[in-house]
Amino acid sequence: MQYVIGVDLGGTKTAAGVVAADGTVLLRDQAPTPNRDGGEAVLDATAALAASLRDRAAEQGVSVDGVGVGSAGVIDAGAGTVISATDAILGWAGTNIAAGLEARLGLPTAVVNDVHAHALGEAWRGAAAGTASSLMVAFGTGVGGSFVVAGRALLGHHFAGGHVGHFASPYAYDDGQPRPCTCGRAGHVEAVASGPAIHAAYRRSGGAAAPADTRAVFALAAGGDTVAQRVIERAAAAAGQAVGGLVNVLDPEIVVVSGGLADAGAPWWDPMATALRRELLAPLADTPVVRAGLGNAAAVVGAAGLLLHR
Repeated sequence: MQYVIGVDLGGTKTAAGVVAADGTVLLRDQAPTPNRDGGEAVLDATAALAASLRDRAAEQGVSVDGVGVGSAGVIDAGAGTVISATDAILGWAGTNIAAGLEARLGLPTAVVNDVHAHALGEAWRGAAAGTASSLMVAFGTGVGGSFVVAGRALLGHHFAGGHVGHFASPYAYDDGQPRPCTCGRAGHVEAVASGPAIHAAYRRSGGAAAPADTRAVFALAAGGDTVAQRVIERAAAAAGQAVGGLVNVLDPEIVVVSGGLADAGAPWWDPMATALRRELLAPLADTPVVRAGLGNAAAVVGAAGLLLHR
């Protein structure tokens, strides 16, 4: 059986695993991403993590044939380079991930954006397994997504496909003024539907408490704080409306919703699902909408599939 190392390279941590041709994860490990030290330092750390897994696999008689990477940033999947990136990883833009890892490890390397890797994992072995097409949308620190058709993620002409947090939302306004978005524009889905947006909205709304983060806002809502409840419901409605609009455009066989907010339970999921269904065109009313199934392993599995499915 063929084995490949899959890597989920994020701004805070890098997770990796040895993945078999059937999608089974044999070994897993993770390490902090040295996100303040520049692209070469990140490649060094990623190569060290992969080399450690390769050595552990060899001890079990398993030979690793390549490395697949799902990375933060806009990724030129053909060249394996980072086209652009936020300051979550300083100096990441312009880094040639594929060439850098191939030089360090001596293994063929394929690279794609991490959200696309996540969607590919869910399409192969997760909640969308066995479907011809799937739309995966993740709501967490940011909002991202990917449309997978026949096992391939649609990356877009400029490799920027999947930025589903960055189109207009009528919910992303306060007193007629658009909320600033992380992309530098304003009035976008991510400006109202992400986790940090929920935290910021509560603090703007004059709630009695001073929550430290988004998780604390959900705790307040569970305790009966009506301001927290309204903020979460509004963000969830914005998320559902956005996903429903995407379903109207793309007509996927199934929708997979992922991320920390999707894992927060009924207070977020129920208003999100209600808003989504309200948005759908009549022929799409029965489109299945499900939670992601692979958890933190999704991007590792999907990244490995870049090579396993060639």
